Amino acid sequence: MQLDIINFDGKAVGKVELQDSIFGLEPRADILHRVVTWQRAKSRAGTHAVKTVSDVAGSGKKAFKQKKTGNAREGERYNVHMRGGGVVHGPVVRDHAIDLPKKIRSLGLKMALSSKAKEGALIIIDSEKLKAAKTGDFAKQLKKLNIASALFVGADKLDENFKKSASNIANVDALPTIGLNVLDILKHEKLVLTADAVKAVEARLA
Repeated sequence: MQLDIINFDGKAVGKVELQDSIFGLEPRADILHRVVTWQRAKSRAGTHAVKTVSDVAGSGKKAFKQKKTGNAREGERYNVHMRGGGVVHGPVVRDHAIDLPKKIRSLGLKMALSSKAKEGALIIIDSEKLKAAKTGDFAKQLKKLNIASALFVGADKLDENFKKSASNIANVDALPTIGLNVLDILKHEKLVLTADAVKAVEARLA
């Protein structure tokens, strides 16, 4: 598969040959769903918790005698049926992460890249470097390229001026190659890779 390399003015400055084994696969919804589920589960904090009977502070002394008070029988104040007592079967601190084979994760990333290529939503730019960190100027360049929602992917390290310019624009995110993931690819309309990022992605997934 061959695509044009363009600059921020939308002019073609070269061509790049993309590997069909990475950018030319037929996307499968089940694989993408498994990888997204794995990502979202892994990102959950799992810090939610409630107090069980053993966690509630209080005396274990019987509140009042069993009979002849006119009240219902009552034991400890912190039992689950009492106001302010413990909670039964409530959430506890735990890890929500699930296992997913590396081959499936790698395949899911390839299919996410292929889905953007198939939709015509994959753009290759020569470089993400900007002369100055100006959000307004960068927004105008995006408008020229007809980009309203995009994930920009650079090589090992993103240009500081670019990062600052893109950080205040809605629906535009930027990542180095190491941070490339299925969820971020799918939730943006377009995927923009630099020429260096293409090489890095192919080296990572080859």
